[in-house]
Amino acid sequence: MDANGLRRAFTSFFADRGHAVAPSAPLIPHHPRAPLFTNAGMNQFLPYFLGEEVPPHARVTSVQKCVRIRGKHDDIENVGRTSRHHTFFEMLGNWSFGDYFKEGAIALAWELVTEDLGLEPDRLWVTVYETDDEAAAIWRDRIGVPAERIQRAGVDNFWEMGDTGPCGPCSELFYDRGMGPGPGPVRDDGERYVEFWNLVFMQYDRQPDGTLLDLPKRNVDTGAGLERLLSVLQGVESNWDTDLFRPLIAEAEAATGHDYGADPEVDVGLRILADHARSMTFLVNDGVFPTNEDRGYVLRRLIRRAVRQAYQLGVENPITPRLVQATIDLMAEAYPDLRVNQSFIEGVVAREEERFRSTLRSGLSMLEEELSAGAKIISGPVAFRLHDTHGFPVELTREIAAERHVEVDEAGFAAAMERQRELSKEGGKKEAGEQGPLRETYRDLIEEFGPTDFVGYRENESTARVLAVLPVAGANDSELRHVEIFLDRTPFYAEGGGQIGDTGTIRTATGMANVLDTTAAVPGLHRHLAVVLEGVISAGQVATAAIDVDRRDAIRRNHTGTHLLHWALREVLGPHVKQAGSLVAPDRLRFDFSHYGPMTSEELERVEDLANERILADEPVDAVSVPRAEADRMGAIAFFGEKYGDVVRVIRAGNRSTELCGGTHVAALGQIGPLKITSEGSIGANLRRIFATTGTATLDRLRHDEQVIGRAAELLRAQPDELATAIERRLAELRSAQDELKAMRQAAVRDQARQLAGAASADGGAVVARRDGMDQKQLQELATNVRAEPGVRVVVLGGSPAAGKAALVAAVAKGTDLVASDLIADAARIVGGGGGRNPDLAAAGGNDPGRLDEALASVRAKLGLES
Repeated sequence: MDANGLRRAFTSFFADRGHAVAPSAPLIPHHPRAPLFTNAGMNQFLPYFLGEEVPPHARVTSVQKCVRIRGKHDDIENVGRTSRHHTFFEMLGNWSFGDYFKEGAIALAWELVTEDLGLEPDRLWVTVYETDDEAAAIWRDRIGVPAERIQRAGVDNFWEMGDTGPCGPCSELFYDRGMGPGPGPVRDDGERYVEFWNLVFMQYDRQPDGTLLDLPKRNVDTGAGLERLLSVLQGVESNWDTDLFRPLIAEAEAATGHDYGADPEVDVGLRILADHARSMTFLVNDGVFPTNEDRGYVLRRLIRRAVRQAYQLGVENPITPRLVQATIDLMAEAYPDLRVNQSFIEGVVAREEERFRSTLRSGLSMLEEELSAGAKIISGPVAFRLHDTHGFPVELTREIAAERHVEVDEAGFAAAMERQRELSKEGGKKEAGEQGPLRETYRDLIEEFGPTDFVGYRENESTARVLAVLPVAGANDSELRHVEIFLDRTPFYAEGGGQIGDTGTIRTATGMANVLDTTAAVPGLHRHLAVVLEGVISAGQVATAAIDVDRRDAIRRNHTGTHLLHWALREVLGPHVKQAGSLVAPDRLRFDFSHYGPMTSEELERVEDLANERILADEPVDAVSVPRAEADRMGAIAFFGEKYGDVVRVIRAGNRSTELCGGTHVAALGQIGPLKITSEGSIGANLRRIFATTGTATLDRLRHDEQVIGRAAELLRAQPDELATAIERRLAELRSAQDELKAMRQAAVRDQARQLAGAASADGGAVVARRDGMDQKQLQELATNVRAEPGVRVVVLGGSPAAGKAALVAAVAKGTDLVASDLIADAARIVGGGGGRNPDLAAAGGNDPGRLDEALASVRAKLGLES
């Protein structure tokens, strides 16, 4: 059985037993309590485990792509050195949300592995949590596993998502590769026993203080490692020998010229290239770009680690695009979007490799200098300079140093990083989710009344029933009463998918409230943030909910305009463009997207022209609700960060743009009005941001621009269409006037210089004078002009350029034994300052201009001149 066959066999088995088949979630999770990357099959189901949302199915199965890399505490150093460690892997899983529990999960697992997959029962071992007598009894009495092949373990058999969150005791399945009696997996640290499936009986929610609270329902979360199970089924000793890795290792062999199996250390390098090829391919495909922060830093580290391995193996040419292509050839049947995005993925990794290769040699040279000098530790500043200047992740420096048995000063590196952060602080923090009793109230509301019935696609005003009125947390006002109003049905759109929430009014027989914003308290529950302006609004009342129609119309124009903009950007820049965030407001739209460089003015104009061509075509905008699979067949694009159920809403904006979207839209493209891009710029590595306007906002902007142009033309006494010529003429006049002024000022300086130099002969060629109102630069210019006059060997000028400031300048002619900086050193101290050390032309300053005459007198004395 190959990998594709195992994926099909697993999901088919559970689908035949009442499980809905869920698609793999992206590698970027979006729940506030989820880890940096999707690291388990259960991540996408976290809201169901926590009781925040009602699962659409009680039983689910999936094949989930996962990445487990967690900064310096991960085990990436083991990748390639063991048979089972990987940065990217696939998790086969089945879940029960309050349906079957231990007995059902155990029975299903045993049936699959022994009957459908054909593993010999007498080679299977089981572990259970040390106090889980119930699971041990099920394995022994119901399944028939001999007691001697059931072992108990401690923390290894208590599964936790992270420091906090869902957790519970687990039971693991192991395959015995050995022959004859053995100690079992708990007592053997070698490779004989292969753990391939973990059945988690999820029943607790670990709190920040470590306490365990019962989850709303008892659930089952299982995970079978595809790679490990495949190695067992294919009868090979290592994951690297399965059909998931051998083609990638073969590609690494071809690229490096090394044979797998000839040298153990070379084998490690080839396996690292095969492993990292999968991770970089899937991370870029899911919208991660190489950066120096968070997920992007992990990707950058992976790519640069792979490039360094290739470099060590003698590869001078780019290797990552080849590895990506091999990965896609291998995985595209299971993940077809890889093929769609192939050229983009290859481009991202190739550019990152190119950038790193350009600094790899210099960085390695710098590191080699430290190591060859016999250092026992790489200092923090050196590690930071490698990171900051040469792009070496500190983990890479640590790995290279460890190969020479040298440590890295982690504390010193961290201190250097912190100093940099203080100089360039990050802006913005993720808003914390709502916690505490109020969140429990939201869950109670949705459990009692169900999700809010949103009728805003077809109604602007609706009759509804008030379910609850809650005070806004932290509000303290007696007259304007801030509240949260919950209705059973509403025309108000709750903020989501980039579209801001609606505003309007809610009226009952006893009161009226002005709705300031609409958001989702929890998924599915609309929260109307309002101010009660008249009377009282109470739960149980009948209410009339009416949105601000003009504002909604403007939002509709901008939202559909965003779809057209997305389509046009992909047409002009390429299919690698993906939405990375948006804002749809009444007065403007903002669209963030993936792209590796600034857009040219020609590209921006082309995007504008394409969008406006479709607007002028006035094609209809349709919204249809279809199964997700049908939406994929329609070519619908999913927006970044959005969650979609089994049935999705597809917006077809004319015959060009097709996207999944829950927002509100115009009925026909012509209603958008003119679309104008107002700005485009960078918001991070490989991320761009566009602002644009539509409809009347575009007309307002054009009208404002016309007024500004008209006023400018009036001031220049020209017609608007002659404005550029008039400006050029005025600039030429200004430059001419500046040149004349400069010439006059230089002439005045020369006159002053001649006057000052006139008395130099009487003082042995020395000039010491005071000139107030001149800044230090002007004093220097005057001093150099005086020095250029015949018979002058030294010039010292002082002055007060502004209140509370003193300036000194000394200029010495060539051929004298005088030093300019020495001449004014004492004078600078007298005026409370200091200065430079130039021997020919020195400047100094101070904060005590009242002693300037005294300072100049000290210079005269040093030169032997009369006061």
